[in-house]
Amino acid sequence: MPEPQSIHANEDTRLIPVWSIMAAAVVFVLVEYYFWIVFPEQQHHVPPLGLRVYMNLSWGLLAALYFLMIGFVSKDAPRRSMSARFWMLICFVMPGGIGAVLYFLLRTPLVSTCAACGTHVQSDFHFCPQCDYQLTASCGNCFRTVRTTDQYCTRCGHELAHDHMPARLRLLGE
Repeated sequence: MPEPQSIHANEDTRLIPVWSIMAAAVVFVLVEYYFWIVFPEQQHHVPPLGLRVYMNLSWGLLAALYFLMIGFVSKDAPRRSMSARFWMLICFVMPGGIGAVLYFLLRTPLVSTCAACGTHVQSDFHFCPQCDYQLTASCGNCFRTVRTTDQYCTRCGHELAHDHMPARLRLLGE
């Protein structure tokens, strides 16, 4: 598994790079220029002003959103050990935002590291695949994720006190 880039959860606002924001602003201005200056000169019948304002702003915002989404994918894909170039190309080439929808449907979970051996593991893993270190609290009966403060499993009703949860996970719950 390739090494993911590390961006902490509280840094989600920085997932849209500056180049993407600048490109979105330029595209918005260019679309507005086209619809306010170039396009009306080519038409014999000009639609009402309210309709023009609505259509011009909505097309400009959609075009800007397109570039913001590509920027988001460029930062989010490496966090998930996915190819940023591939997904940026898919988002750019697929029409109408279909590429972005595909990205959100097919993206892998966030990748973290095992505290014991440093192996890159998916966030939904309960145990490290390399060293068998328990990463999260789980039910000893059905092996589903439980909170460290739970007394009973919410899925099967198993009493979690009977499980041999590691001391570090018990301390998190207290």
